[in-house]
Amino acid sequence: MIHHNYLQKKIIYKSFFLLTFIIVISSCQKKEHLVKVEGVRIEINDTVTGNPDIEAFIKPYRAHVNKTLDSALAYAPETYSKKDGILNTAIGNLMADIVLEQSNPFFISKTKNAIDMVLLNHGGIRAAIPKGTITARTAYQVMPFENSIIVAEMKGIHIRKLIAYLQKSRKAHPISGLKLTVDKDFNIVSALINNTEIKDEQVYFVATNDYLYNGGDEMYFFEQADNAHKLNYKIRNAMIDYFKKVDTIAPKIDDRFLQTN
Repeated sequence: MIHHNYLQKKIIYKSFFLLTFIIVISSCQKKEHLVKVEGVRIEINDTVTGNPDIEAFIKPYRAHVNKTLDSALAYAPETYSKKDGILNTAIGNLMADIVLEQSNPFFISKTKNAIDMVLLNHGGIRAAIPKGTITARTAYQVMPFENSIIVAEMKGIHIRKLIAYLQKSRKAHPISGLKLTVDKDFNIVSALINNTEIKDEQVYFVATNDYLYNGGDEMYFFEQADNAHKLNYKIRNAMIDYFKKVDTIAPKIDDRFLQTN
């Protein structure tokens, strides 16, 4: 009986030792990690042959899209580029004015309030408007992004941070409704909204796009907005709608952001 108990204990001890050994060995195994991903560049060029059936299927749709994009909407008497001005440009002024004019009816119907000013970004203008016929394709080239208009409610004291941003950046960020004058050192001489002095506690309705509202281009001052209204209206669509209703565009550089000597 003693011998039998001894054998039982020996078997248990050996089993425990073997189990412990397996656990230790398993824990010491080197874990495998993905350390390198290799890709192959497949060049698509003229040597790649098309599929006739697919081409035949796509052809009428392509023709319809191209006809829509290339239909004449308006006329540009000159070429307008974002490089034409220092603190404001004709094309930038046009885009900001379009946002104000086209989105205001939507906003008024939604909130019973009017938009006070617009702020876009200089880098968002991706192409010039060339002299000649303006088409929907022109709008896609100038504004290829899917940015939608959003209206932020901001107190005057926070508008001053927006103005400080413009002072610091010293770029022709498109604005409308705001008139800003600075001296040679970029100190504020005058800052007006709707030709009226800005009041710290008054709420202003500032139209911009969703990218900037969310801090794009380091426009973090929009974080101070008390509320925001999404219009579900793309800037590009606003441009196309505007071009459809005018015969000839006539944007110009003006005094909306001006530096005095």
